[in-house]
Amino acid sequence: MPEPASADEAAVIREARELHRRGVDASCVGRHQEAARLLRRGQDLANTIDPVDPVVRSEWLATRIRLASTVAAEMAETSGPTAGLAGLAEARRLIEDVPDPVVKAELRGRVEHNRGLLLLNAGFIEDAITAFDTALEHKERRLAAGGTVSVLVDLVVKTLRSRGTAHTRLGSVRQARLDLTRAVALATEHGLPDRAADANHALGLLDLRVGDVPAALRRYQLIERSYRQHELDVPVLLGLNRAQALMSAGLADEAGDQLDTLLPEMRAEQSVTRDLADVELYRAVAAYMTDDLDLARAMASSARRRMRRWGCETCVANATLIGLRVDTRLALRSGRVSRSLPGRALAFADSLPVPRLAEQAALARMLAVRLEIRRGDVEAARSILDRVPRPGKLAPIDYRMLRRLCRAELALALGRRAAALAEIRAGLTDLDHVRDRMGGLDLLSGTALHGRELAELAVQLVLDGGHARRLFSWLERTRAQTYRYEPLTHLDNPELAERIAEVRSLTQSIHQAEHYGHSTTALRGRRAERLREANRLGWHTGRWGRPRPVAGLTDVLARLGDRALVSFASSEDDLVAVVVVGSDVRLARLGSAERAAESARMLNADLNALAPDHLPEPLVRVMSASARKQADRLDAQLIRPLAELIGERELVIVPTGALYAVPWGVLPTLHGRPAVVAPSATAWLAADRAESRPAGRAVLVRGPGLPAAVGEIDKLGAHYTTAALMSGRRASVATVLEALDGAGIAHLAAHGVHEPENALFSRLELSDGPLYAHEMAGLAHPPRQVVLAACELALNRIRRGDEPLGFASALLASGSQLVVAPLSRVGDQACAAAMDDYHRSLAAGARPAVALADAIAVDPLRRPFVCLGSG
Repeated sequence: MPEPASADEAAVIREARELHRRGVDASCVGRHQEAARLLRRGQDLANTIDPVDPVVRSEWLATRIRLASTVAAEMAETSGPTAGLAGLAEARRLIEDVPDPVVKAELRGRVEHNRGLLLLNAGFIEDAITAFDTALEHKERRLAAGGTVSVLVDLVVKTLRSRGTAHTRLGSVRQARLDLTRAVALATEHGLPDRAADANHALGLLDLRVGDVPAALRRYQLIERSYRQHELDVPVLLGLNRAQALMSAGLADEAGDQLDTLLPEMRAEQSVTRDLADVELYRAVAAYMTDDLDLARAMASSARRRMRRWGCETCVANATLIGLRVDTRLALRSGRVSRSLPGRALAFADSLPVPRLAEQAALARMLAVRLEIRRGDVEAARSILDRVPRPGKLAPIDYRMLRRLCRAELALALGRRAAALAEIRAGLTDLDHVRDRMGGLDLLSGTALHGRELAELAVQLVLDGGHARRLFSWLERTRAQTYRYEPLTHLDNPELAERIAEVRSLTQSIHQAEHYGHSTTALRGRRAERLREANRLGWHTGRWGRPRPVAGLTDVLARLGDRALVSFASSEDDLVAVVVVGSDVRLARLGSAERAAESARMLNADLNALAPDHLPEPLVRVMSASARKQADRLDAQLIRPLAELIGERELVIVPTGALYAVPWGVLPTLHGRPAVVAPSATAWLAADRAESRPAGRAVLVRGPGLPAAVGEIDKLGAHYTTAALMSGRRASVATVLEALDGAGIAHLAAHGVHEPENALFSRLELSDGPLYAHEMAGLAHPPRQVVLAACELALNRIRRGDEPLGFASALLASGSQLVVAPLSRVGDQACAAAMDDYHRSLAAGARPAVALADAIAVDPLRRPFVCLGSG
């Protein structure tokens, strides 16, 4: 008969189990050194006994196996997957001694699951799937044997999630979705909210992999809410994956901000973890996308060091690739390409195992292609490019764009300009398909970043040829694509509305606390959090229909009539204008783009300084002289060279870059000349052709804190037979939005703020707080014409691809045909007088552009308004 188990042996097993539990808890919150210490103590303690009693021995073996399996996972976290896999081999050997088949199935399921995770994280995806298959087989066998159902289902769900993640990385979309959907359903059915959230998180990664960025962001938002509702810690990886989604949409600045919130806390833990290395790697990618090359190099270098210690070959390759991309961009920009740099890229590509790292190898070869072309070795470039495979169905957009760019540059080097332009056209079509799936305005406008180099090459090629008509067509094809989309009828998003209302309420509370001298720290923190939530909701809240066709010259000429269209563009520092007049299209070269941008910035600064109503007369004279000087410089560079082409015609102006900030009516040649500003000829044509709704009512709104001169909306109301006059308490956000929906003309006299880093939260101050661009753009039927008698609200944040985004441009994108607004600060009295002149002319039958030109001409430097859209 076996010897009975001693009480000491049972106590040892219980203590070893407790150490295992504490080690797992420490590991789950990222305290890996503490976890390793606890688990080693548990192993050492378990090794002090060797039970003979079969029941106790079975419990002892199971405890040792669990400890060995978890220790292996911790070893992988700190020493790399090879060490972890070696530790799991010991655990697998111990399982053979477990006599109970049910216990053996459970332990095999756990160990094979951990082995699959290590293989997956090391980049051996197919081997990982095989391990997960085995784990799932054993876990389901254990579930069928009976026991605590929730615990056993938890084990099954974890493996389904992990296998679904592996299938996602492998590109097996259907199988991934089956596994992850089943995991969510099982977890929900058995009351496991944390596991349901984890599986939904993995579904978000799948959405992102197939290119559905809004769906991924929407899912991440729901997951974060679920974690918080159940008082669970929000995983760091959720923030990382949100940043990945933003980068897919070209929102690299926003992605960088997201990652910057994660890094300090992770570094404070002073642990070498895979998660920290991943965050640093993607911060490097975001920095590269925004051309912050020093930060990109530093982050990639740090990530690579951590990943080498961790032992993930895929991760090290990704970090090394960022460093190569930085070196390549610097070399191409300087024009000095060393012989060694393309060799380094090729050696790196050849060192990578395929097919596992085929995409990374292809990207490195494409860098070598561009470098060899710049060095003049076209044959070498062609030979290398032949080894770059066509992109697969799930290839990321930056891979597709880089391959098109390589093919275009090679064609150009071979003297085949038409072939180069064909490659660029095909690449931009690929990008259109990505943009078509985006949601909010931010995502639509950000996507242009991916096609930046292709678009720049197209403009450079056509500009070099001096062909005005072709340049016009390419400019329309490459710029302001956001404004091609037809706005849809209103899609209600009560959650976004609630978050914006909370931001508004907290803003009011902050103002009140400041008034009474109370601390605002907590309130500002809450407002910042609500603002972040509103932004995230806005990313996937889309109301866009089909893309309109790019405007053709024939259509533009037919619609222009007696007007002239001037479309500005730049290539490097060369500024040009395409002028469309009658049936003629001409190209004018206008000198330095940077010189024009600097003049525009200085003019704007002078106008801001000149704005206050009661400046001392000597200061008015000084600032007026400075403003006139800058206006004259701009006029001399931008307009006078076009005088013979445009004559005295009314103008449609399509700016570029910094020229979006030019108040055109201030330029001497344009005093009193009607002009409208549009982001593209396509956008202007759509606004000009838009079906006019019935006249609709006039809505006149006065915000708080304005002197009587600006607030005299009664005086403006006299110009209309029927008008809704709203001021005081009646001028609240809700009542104003209700009145604006379907209005013919809306005049809003209020303090305004342009937010350059968060354009859709540019705002007008009303009686109960700010009215945001998000809310105006979300109206079912935006007013046909909007007059913003508020400072700066014609300003835009200009993204890559001349994608303007701001209060006024959001209204245009959402269906308003015309927006009148100032580009700089405006004095209260000057604004009131200008608007009275404007509305009087409108009431007398003048077109908006004509009425505004006449109003500005009275005092151009104090009335920096522009007419946006059509008019």
